[in-house]
Amino acid sequence: MANVKFSITGEEETQKLGAAVASITVPLCQKLNKSILINLEGDLGAGKTTFSRGFILSCGYKDIVRSPTYTLVEPYDFDKFSIYHFDLYRLLDPEELEYMGIRDYFDKTSVSLIEWPDKAQGVLPQPDITIYLSYADNSRNVEIVTELLQQDELDSIKAQF
Repeated sequence: MANVKFSITGEEETQKLGAAVASITVPLCQKLNKSILINLEGDLGAGKTTFSRGFILSCGYKDIVRSPTYTLVEPYDFDKFSIYHFDLYRLLDPEELEYMGIRDYFDKTSVSLIEWPDKAQGVLPQPDITIYLSYADNSRNVEIVTELLQQDELDSIKAQF
C-alpha cells in the first residue's frame, strides 16, 4: 500500500490537487478499461467538492460542476470514459443505492468520486484510492492512501505543492 501526506492552501490548490489526481487516474482507467473508485473523506467544508470540481474540469468539462448533494450522483460523460460524482451526505439508507443501480456505475470505464462513503458501508466496493482532507491552521492536510497507484505517482502529486 502506498501513501503520501502533505499540505495545501485554499480553493485553487484544492482544485489543482483534483487535476493532479485526474492526470494519473483517468489515463489509468482507460488503459485498464475499468472503474476506479476514489473515496473522499473529510468534514463538511474540508474541500471534497472543490477537489471534485478540479478533477472534472481538468478532464475538459466546460459547464458548471454541480454538487450532487440532492441528486446523489452527477454523471459526466466523455468520449472514452465517464466520471461519476457521488455525494452521499443526505443518504438515509444504503439500500437506496441498490434501487438506483449503483453497481452499474462500477461496470464501466470510469472514475467515481465518492463523498461521504461511510454512509454507504456494505454497498460500495473497496476504494482504489482514499483521499483524506482535514483542516490545519491556515491550510488543509491531505493524505492519499492507495493500493492502485505506485509510490512514485503519489510523490509526483505531492511535488506539485
